[in-house]
Amino acid sequence: MILTVGNTKGGVGKTTLAVQLAIAQALTGRDVWLIDGDRQGTAAAAIAARAEAGRKPGVACAQYADGPALRSQVQQQRSKWDDIIIDAGGRDSTALRAALVLSDVLLVPFAPRSYDVWALDDMATLVDEARSVRDGLLAFAVMNLADPGETSTDNAEAAAAVAELPQFQYLATPIRRRKAFSNAGGAGLAVLELTPRDPKACAELSTLISSLFNIQAMA
Repeated sequence: MILTVGNTKGGVGKTTLAVQLAIAQALTGRDVWLIDGDRQGTAAAAIAARAEAGRKPGVACAQYADGPALRSQVQQQRSKWDDIIIDAGGRDSTALRAALVLSDVLLVPFAPRSYDVWALDDMATLVDEARSVRDGLLAFAVMNLADPGETSTDNAEAAAAVAELPQFQYLATPIRRRKAFSNAGGAGLAVLELTPRDPKACAELSTLISSLFNIQAMA
């Protein structure tokens, strides 16, 4: 499976999610290749920190911020991996566009803020363009950095707005603002490995993974 975590809007936590998904899948025994498609290289830095700490399992990671290079490498190596997870975006880039054409699944994280929801229009346009080139792209939107609690008005309004965009299927599996995610990501860990354990963060990540991979398997 090739999964891109992407958004043209920065600051929505896409790198954190990409790293969490990659490590979590590796923990289940799958061969995972994480591709950092962002010039900032944050995902690659997190995986480097993991390697330096000697954490197992290791996660293969490469950085291709250029669309043609990303496309070429994925096409050459896709058969070697169970899962390829691409962290792309922060802006409309050649790497993001290449990733969309290559991917089976697109996951678009967004924060429950007006600017973040409005920015999804740009991603919707890119999804339409990718689908005109390649059939079968599944596109999902998930609320990231969601407000704590179950009764947040901002969360509810953002979810309702995203549901009106036909390009995306909204996943009702929000990832809330929790220190566990930032603490784990900075150390190159999944929240599932963090001590002390944050049960709520672990449950949110596990639910998202189950939803993503089960939906793709049934497609």
